[in-house]
Amino acid sequence: MKRLRSVIAAGLLLLGLLPLAQAEVWGYVDAKGVAHFAAEKIDERYELFFRGGESFDTARGLGTPRAVAVPSAAPRLIAFFEISPSYKQVKHHLREASRAHGIDYELLQALIATESGFDAGAVSPKGAVGLMQIMPATAERYGVTADKKTPVEKKLTDPRTNIKTGTRYLRYLLDLFPGRLELALAAYNAGEGAVQRAGNQIPNYRETQNYVKTVMQLYAMLRPPSMMGSGRSPGRVRMELPVGGAVGRGNLPAERD
Repeated sequence: MKRLRSVIAAGLLLLGLLPLAQAEVWGYVDAKGVAHFAAEKIDERYELFFRGGESFDTARGLGTPRAVAVPSAAPRLIAFFEISPSYKQVKHHLREASRAHGIDYELLQALIATESGFDAGAVSPKGAVGLMQIMPATAERYGVTADKKTPVEKKLTDPRTNIKTGTRYLRYLLDLFPGRLELALAAYNAGEGAVQRAGNQIPNYRETQNYVKTVMQLYAMLRPPSMMGSGRSPGRVRMELPVGGAVGRGNLPAERD
């Protein structure tokens, strides 16, 4: 979404073998305490958070990337989750939504970190609002409606409303693409129609490819090793990223109404 502007290295599925993905997350924390994440270094503010060499084929469990000893970067970003007031203020909402919809807490944490950096007031250029960057039309699908005093956009800045609505939408997408977490994440970014038109593959949009990779890398880092392969696993992930694609196609209102 608005925080993702980089282009990731793409790979093709050859002879039935998925190429290894060099898992990297770059990021920085701005003056307002908002974390920004991407799959490569976008500008000089970004520092290497972690690097791994695992494949994005999780038939044997989701691999945990190896932390990189970059003193100036890793402690700052890890501290974001440990001491950030904006994160602490919504942790209980994440727990509630995780339990209610059977979605890993760490997946919601990774998605929100990628979407908004836990900035409840974030608004994307396309009009997606809040922590989980929800389009107003999507919110209306799940019962968030305007009243005389408060428009939908304003209601979506409420953390509980935003997380509850976004998690319900993510649950719908996980059920729509069972066992294919990467497709559910791609649909969250670009719309379920875009994924379906792509033949139930990650669409050929650079932003969407970058988005899926970044969320998956953060999820792998945040998820405790003891949970790998547990019953709460969203399913097997096999990323097939076609070369090229349109720029800036994430967060498409037409696909998320």
